[in-house]
Amino acid sequence: MAAVSSEGTEADSDGGSEELVLTPAQLIRSLEQAWLNEKFAPELLESKPEIVECVVEQLDHMEANLKRAKRGDLKVSVHRMEIERIRYVLSSYLRCRLVKIEKFFPHVLEKEKSRAEGEPSILSPEEFAFAKEYMANTETYLKNVALKHMPPNLQKVSLLKSVPKPNLDSFVFLRVLERQENILVEPETDEQREYTIDLEEGSQHLIRYKTIAPLVASGAVQLI
Repeated sequence: MAAVSSEGTEADSDGGSEELVLTPAQLIRSLEQAWLNEKFAPELLESKPEIVECVVEQLDHMEANLKRAKRGDLKVSVHRMEIERIRYVLSSYLRCRLVKIEKFFPHVLEKEKSRAEGEPSILSPEEFAFAKEYMANTETYLKNVALKHMPPNLQKVSLLKSVPKPNLDSFVFLRVLERQENILVEPETDEQREYTIDLEEGSQHLIRYKTIAPLVASGAVQLI
């Protein structure tokens, strides 16, 4: 769980579990990192509801501070631009996730259904409800427009088979945030063999997404 504070430390909550406390600057960096990863990853990534909730609270706090500021103060215009920038990033992040849910909804729901206990969810509660409703509406539309007019043996369709899966073999650009050793790279041709590479901190690479997907999830690399 993330929370905003003037101190970038970890603190214990009343229940004894650790709560990650971020400064406002760290919170915005976390949002921007989640936004870029979501924007450039071919699949839907893990949901970040704590970050979204904290950013919304931070925006409300910044808006309240602006109302108390003196009119004509140059700082007001600067802070207003920063609020609009953060609001754009947040909206773009959420919109990008909704586009992927609509595009891959059967596979997203199947992945969520098969998720192991304790494994992070890729959908927020609101996104899960949206995905289920979108799938139900799609099935109803297909049935009313096409399937009911077909022979009985053709009136069933598997959306899992009909809707394309995310292309995990696509290539992405990344920047390394934490040094990684012995990353296994699959061959590009039949003549090549598997080989390993080291990713140095600060270096940039073009690489197949599924090779570094776990590193994106862990925050060791940043898609760009």
